[in-house]
Amino acid sequence: MFSLFNTQILHVNEPEIVREITTCTSLDLGKPSYQQRECGPLLGHGILTSDGAVWTHNRKILAPELYMDKVKGMVGLIMKSIETLLNSWKSMIEKKGGIADIKIDEDVRSFSGDVISRACFGSNYIKGEEIFLRLRALQEAMSKKIFLGIPGMRYIPNKHNKNAWALEKDVRNLILKVVSDRKESSANEKDLLQMVLEGAKNSKLSKEATDNFIVDNCKNIYLAGYETTAVSAVWCLMLLAANPDWQDRVRDEVFEICKERTPDADMIQKMKQMTMVIHESLKLYPPVLVVSREALADMELRGIHVPKWMNIWSLLATLHIDPENWGQDGLKFNPERFEHRSLQATILVHAIWGQSKGVSWPEFSHG
Repeated sequence: MFSLFNTQILHVNEPEIVREITTCTSLDLGKPSYQQRECGPLLGHGILTSDGAVWTHNRKILAPELYMDKVKGMVGLIMKSIETLLNSWKSMIEKKGGIADIKIDEDVRSFSGDVISRACFGSNYIKGEEIFLRLRALQEAMSKKIFLGIPGMRYIPNKHNKNAWALEKDVRNLILKVVSDRKESSANEKDLLQMVLEGAKNSKLSKEATDNFIVDNCKNIYLAGYETTAVSAVWCLMLLAANPDWQDRVRDEVFEICKERTPDADMIQKMKQMTMVIHESLKLYPPVLVVSREALADMELRGIHVPKWMNIWSLLATLHIDPENWGQDGLKFNPERFEHRSLQATILVHAIWGQSKGVSWPEFSHG
């Protein structure tokens, strides 16, 4: 156990306890309050920071849109974004005479944001991309804030705070403009934004509370998805480049299954080699380094008494290379460890994503 300023933190790295935390359904275990205090302009009270009845309401609306059957239906729009990305790379290579150095990290981030824009805003995805760019700028501004954690500093009208406040206002106005346009149109959209709008409409909230609910959850969808997906994809590509034998295995598998056809959800599910590589990449380079929770009431975790307001941290970067869990090759790239759904694979899935009823993001499992 240790403390950061006045925050008491219990460090947990026992796999079974971590799994219990990430799959916990009790509302006594929730999101750390410091996240909302320090990241309010970025996250608001969306599903990433809310607790109790607010979190339950958020999850009820958003979770069904991220069940595996719904995700399968997004493969088509993902392929549209992939085609745009690949065509841009082909153009760059042709201009350089057949060989080009391409810095892919920014391109992959843009690709990830484009996919989320299409999934969230449907036919309004161009406006969605504008929101995405503003959110990126807001995220960067928040990362530059000094004196993070010192009470009251987030209210001081200094340069960094003023910039963050202005960007927060821009993002809010852009999202509400898309919402206004959607309400005025007669289009029958079935995207995430429409589900959020219908959920807000049926919740009997005030107009201000409704606007906050829509804005905060749109921001949360972006921030929960684009950075983690992009970082994971870049690390996966890097590991394949560094291990050409596995690159050949994955390429051969793709050619064998797709046979020069555009991949669909059923084809992707058959790619066992690819799945093993993705799991191994997530193990070695988890996109989320720390799983953090806060006890909202006195509680017990496998015989450990956790008092109210105690924060619980699990460091995935160390958990995923611990020799006791993974053997002596825990630091090495070895996708074959996931050939069969072993104990380690189960721990990995729960520790990173806290899967619950097929939902793909960690914050949909309350613990």
